[in-house]
Amino acid sequence: MPDEVFMCEALRLARLGQGHVEPNPMVGAVIVRDDKIIASGYHARFGSLHAEAQALLDCKQKNIDPAGSTIYVTLEPCSHYGKQPPCAKTVIQAGIKRVVVAIPDPFDPVAGNGIPMLQDAGLDVIVGVCADQAQRLAEPYIKRGRTGLPWVIVKWAQTLDGKTATHLGDSKWISNDLSRQRVHELRARVDAILIGVGTARADDPTLTARDVQIKRTARRVVVDPKLTLPNPCKLLSTLDQAPLTLAIDQRLFDTDADRLKAFADLGVELLGLPSYQDNQLDLRPLLKHLSQTHNAMNILTEGGAHLTGQLLKQGLADQALAFVAPKVLGDPDALGAVVGMSHETIADAPRLSLYAVEKLDEDVLLDYRVTPPDA
Repeated sequence: MPDEVFMCEALRLARLGQGHVEPNPMVGAVIVRDDKIIASGYHARFGSLHAEAQALLDCKQKNIDPAGSTIYVTLEPCSHYGKQPPCAKTVIQAGIKRVVVAIPDPFDPVAGNGIPMLQDAGLDVIVGVCADQAQRLAEPYIKRGRTGLPWVIVKWAQTLDGKTATHLGDSKWISNDLSRQRVHELRARVDAILIGVGTARADDPTLTARDVQIKRTARRVVVDPKLTLPNPCKLLSTLDQAPLTLAIDQRLFDTDADRLKAFADLGVELLGLPSYQDNQLDLRPLLKHLSQTHNAMNILTEGGAHLTGQLLKQGLADQALAFVAPKVLGDPDALGAVVGMSHETIADAPRLSLYAVEKLDEDVLLDYRVTPPDA
């Protein structure tokens, strides 16, 4: 059977770790002999066995000797000691004779060291099988490793004519039950949920995941330059359920110390940000803070339109999810999904590439990747 068949199974297994393994990558592995899978495994949880070790453990539990077999793994086996011993060494010691790798690992402690270790031990190593699929699977891990920034998903629900609310601000509900369930599934696997203070004031959301499997508890983050978040509000009354960060204009630390202390005393994290352009906050330090301080790899942005526009304008958005509903407002004063950018030509607008389309009853989910500004 072709290598692609077994690598696809390894990729399927890898996805089972989504929401549990971050900031580690999702990785799957299958061990094959005589064109049959004899064992399999995936990285199931941060700190647990890596995929290769789990597959070899599966062999042991089945009383199967893996010597002479082929292992398919979606990411280059690690060659360093971390929370687990190096997988490349474990594979060599198991007597595996052939290793098929989807993509190399760009993470510095590995960075191409695992593959040479396997080759130096006399193993036959093939690299690049199903590389595109594996690259997609590892997008957040690769971005964070290269830039220090988390993967940023901008999400909105819109009518067919591109409106996210009426001119009076009513938006309940544009999308259907299946679409809203998908959003809660996203909330349940990301590290942080980001909104602007306008959305916080208008909707009074909790930003918690409900009626789905909770894989991790997302930090709620509000971009609130002038610190106008109301008290009381649901974000403050649910601090026992999930932490809250307010990203504010850093100048407030010099002018509003008492007001800041009142929020800090509630247990709210306050982060000062510098200005970017047109008196907007520079959001890059916020994302770097979430990555470095809170180990965030995936961030979901749920609006509003100004915040989405700033993330696109500042070149910080990676993925766009548009839930399109079969409704038409036809109102020029209705609210759009993105504001705050101005382009003289279509060619100057941010470029997106369509990754997937999914039908959710009568809604359609459009999944795009945002092309980096310098690409």
